[in-house]
Amino acid sequence: MRDFIKARFEVFDDRFRRYGGDGELERLHTGCRWTEGPAYFPAGRYLVFSDIPNDRVLRWDETTGAVGVFRQPAGHANGHTIDRQGRLVSCEHGGRRVTRTEHDGSVTALASAWDGKRLNSPNDITERADGSLWFTDPSYGIDSDYEGHQADSEIGACNVYRLDPATGALHVVGDDFERPNGLAFSADERQLYISDSRRKHIRVFGVTGDSALTGGKIFATCEAGTFDGIRLDASGRVWAAAADGLHCFDPDGTLIGKLHVPEVVANFTFGGAKRNHLFICASSSVYSVLVNFNGARYPR
Repeated sequence: MRDFIKARFEVFDDRFRRYGGDGELERLHTGCRWTEGPAYFPAGRYLVFSDIPNDRVLRWDETTGAVGVFRQPAGHANGHTIDRQGRLVSCEHGGRRVTRTEHDGSVTALASAWDGKRLNSPNDITERADGSLWFTDPSYGIDSDYEGHQADSEIGACNVYRLDPATGALHVVGDDFERPNGLAFSADERQLYISDSRRKHIRVFGVTGDSALTGGKIFATCEAGTFDGIRLDASGRVWAAAADGLHCFDPDGTLIGKLHVPEVVANFTFGGAKRNHLFICASSSVYSVLVNFNGARYPR
């Protein structure tokens, strides 16, 4: 039986009034411990997402509505992205590494250490048009055995990294965070937004031609829990996961509206053929809603 919950778009600014969609959220799956890292495969019309404490990645089939296990054990995987060759790239809390699932199903380790020291627990990841992978590395996977394996940090810091998958070169691009978490590029990739969940804010950086970050001013502060995953829509507006749902910010940093969700939201993604199908990972469940706006299209 399909499970629907009333959707509520809350308007704080007239710029949000045209935003909306289905009147109900559909709960696609529930019964997880903590869902995270949704990634949509357009070619297969399916969504993968993590259930971190249960150490599994699940798969929802858009054509049948069926949910099954994609991978278990899964290295306590958290965030995922789909690279430009259609391969799944994953952040593993338990494995303390970034991996790529090849087209034949084999798994390639892309990064597990920096400067000879093990990474903490890679959390969220995104790809740039040049093929580089940018990811955050807080300590949530080593803070306890709940989302990984308790251990001391070898690096002694929670950084943001840029990885060149072709060479394996790993560079620190941000080293002044407490707990870097979600991250997303602007559509032209000249800006990078990064949430710091411990400090409860999102910062925005300029991206230079040699892939260095500049600036880093506070873009928005969270007043409902803390920020987690981030995505941009086609109008350049920034959407962020929070305790009461998704918060929508104009590019000038103004909170213009919210999409309320009945559980604490960890992460979300735009999917579907037109990137207007929102998939939301919230606590024990995964929700979806068809909206009247589109996710950002990135250069290839």
